[in-house]
Amino acid sequence: MTKVVLATGNQGKVAEMQQILQEFGFEVLPQTQFNIPEAIEDGLSFVENAIKKARHACLHTRLPAIADDSGLEVEALFGAPGIYSARYAIGAGEITDAANNQKLLDVLKDESNRSARFQCVLVYMQHANDPTPIICQGSWQGEIAKSEVGSNGFGYDPLFYIPELDSHCAELEPAAKKKISHRAKALDILKTQLSLQS
Repeated sequence: MTKVVLATGNQGKVAEMQQILQEFGFEVLPQTQFNIPEAIEDGLSFVENAIKKARHACLHTRLPAIADDSGLEVEALFGAPGIYSARYAIGAGEITDAANNQKLLDVLKDESNRSARFQCVLVYMQHANDPTPIICQGSWQGEIAKSEVGSNGFGYDPLFYIPELDSHCAELEPAAKKKISHRAKALDILKTQLSLQS
């Protein structure tokens, strides 16, 4: 199995991606195992931030790295919170999933257009100077509900409603989410790209 560092400190992402990546022949090592500092995410896009995180992990561990940058884009908010999804409620006290969700509900209180999508960009780098990182993108279309439902998942999952399933993301079993989520779609593309290189 190939050792690869998963460049995130988000335990929800680690748990969700670990199982999937192991199926691809990787021994997944979370970045926290190496006690390296968090990368500075000052890019202006999901792609820029994912590359920064992957390169940072490679530099500190000298191992291949996979990083993702993902977030929620709400149509009525012109793509916000976007790359700022994890810290959307900044300035309102402690930044938590609950605070982010509440801010989103407040902002959309009088909005009829609830269309939204989760976006995920995955980057795989063989080393810090890899000139051709593999970049994969997946999206998942849905709507922002008017209240939180479900206890599975993390982040905006309790607010993200999938009309064709008549279900909130946080109501889905992990095995079901693993097959249809934005991250799953990006990982499927990554699996294909890696198989082409082998």
